Amino acid sequence: MRVYLIGYMGCGKSRLGRLLSEHMGVQFVDMDDYIEERNCKTVPQLFADHGEEGFRERERKALEELAEFTDVIVATGGGAPCFFDNIDLMNKTGKTIFLNIDPAILADRLMNSKTERPLIKGKSREELVAFIDETLKKRKQFYSQAQFEITELDLSLDRIQEMIS
Repeated sequence: MRVYLIGYMGCGKSRLGRLLSEHMGVQFVDMDDYIEERNCKTVPQLFADHGEEGFRERERKALEELAEFTDVIVATGGGAPCFFDNIDLMNKTGKTIFLNIDPAILADRLMNSKTERPLIKGKSREELVAFIDETLKKRKQFYSQAQFEITELDLSLDRIQEMIS
């Protein structure tokens, strides 16, 4: 079994991935952490050194590697499904779940996050909500290709496991 969690940054992919992997007794991989380990640099450093395009190429390579893992829950980066044919690769090699969270909730989470996120650095809350809303409109065509969608923030792990089984 291979499950990919997709959605905007701050939607809870990593948190849900850890909980779900523990619940199901399978490995968890945070794709950004995996990319950082493979490249010996942080995501912000990769963006600074190689630009978004260079980062996305490294992200694709990581996805190809992760597509070979078995019994794993993968929390992808927010933009991962939106480049190359990544969403197709994820759908072919596993189950995809889109965590569809309201932009205002995402903005609140991101404003309080301690993680450095290059794409939103320096934005006010109002600018952030507008940016998230605009980005989600562009990404919708990719996110909507997920096999499953979660909009309920309190959906039980048992229910999610049933959904993907």
